[in-house]
Amino acid sequence: MEISFAFQHLVNFLMLGLIYSIVAVGFSLYFGVVDVVQFAHGDVVALGGYAGLAGILLAVAAGATGVGPVVGMIVLALLATGAAGALIGRYLVMPLRQASPINVLLITLMTGTAIREALRLFVPGGSNPSPFPMVLPDQLMTFAGVSMRVSSLIIMAAGVLAIFGTHFLLSRTRLGLAVRGVAQDEETARFMGIDFKRVVTLTFVLGACLGALAGIMSGLYYRQVMFNMGLMLGVIGFCAAVVGGLGSLMGAVVGGFLFSGLQIFATVALPISSAYKDVFAFTMMICIIAVRPTGLLRERFEERV
Repeated sequence: MEISFAFQHLVNFLMLGLIYSIVAVGFSLYFGVVDVVQFAHGDVVALGGYAGLAGILLAVAAGATGVGPVVGMIVLALLATGAAGALIGRYLVMPLRQASPINVLLITLMTGTAIREALRLFVPGGSNPSPFPMVLPDQLMTFAGVSMRVSSLIIMAAGVLAIFGTHFLLSRTRLGLAVRGVAQDEETARFMGIDFKRVVTLTFVLGACLGALAGIMSGLYYRQVMFNMGLMLGVIGFCAAVVGGLGSLMGAVVGGFLFSGLQIFATVALPISSAYKDVFAFTMMICIIAVRPTGLLRERFEERV
């Protein structure tokens, strides 16, 4: 029983760590390229969760079976969040790059509020949690006395692939080279023929699509989505990105797993109610930021992305 208990908390740690890391990577992408914090990112995550749910329902209504609902979930979530990311990057953030940083903060906060309220008002029953169907294989596997669902393995594998895929995209492709060039020196990148607006727009699309994956993973894991789920995920993701080092992809991953580990530690090892796990985790993260204001990994990298 103790082994099973420990294994379940290990699964929770890995699952939450991946979700937080993917959200944090989005924040790091935005900051690394255009030096802005996109505070609507958490609500884009919620949009991805609801778009994924809509994709499942539409696929089922059309008579799709097997992988059909999964395809509908992924495609609609990516399309919805990709479009939102492109619009935010191209028409909200880009025109304000030379303005005061407070302007970008306010416009992204307002955009996030608009997305959140639109979900609450226009989704049927949007004020209440919406059940998220399990469209993945959900058989229970038992090995060496511990049990795990196949769906959890698939979700975690998707998260790992997304993180490594993003790293490969940034380090091994022409688009990644352009993104890193813009992040390193915007003016030089322009002189070298890099389309700055295109790179920034594609970066926002990529970050938003990662947010869609985080929203889907959260919906599948908790079996529900809520219109305000992006509030806490956004705060945790931003906190993880700051602690890891804003602009550092691996720093965002480290920060995400660190926050998840602190939550699990508070739940399992401390003589406090699990309701206080977030208070403990945020307190520890504040202490880390106080000691390392630039983040755990950022000082080790010359490039921000």
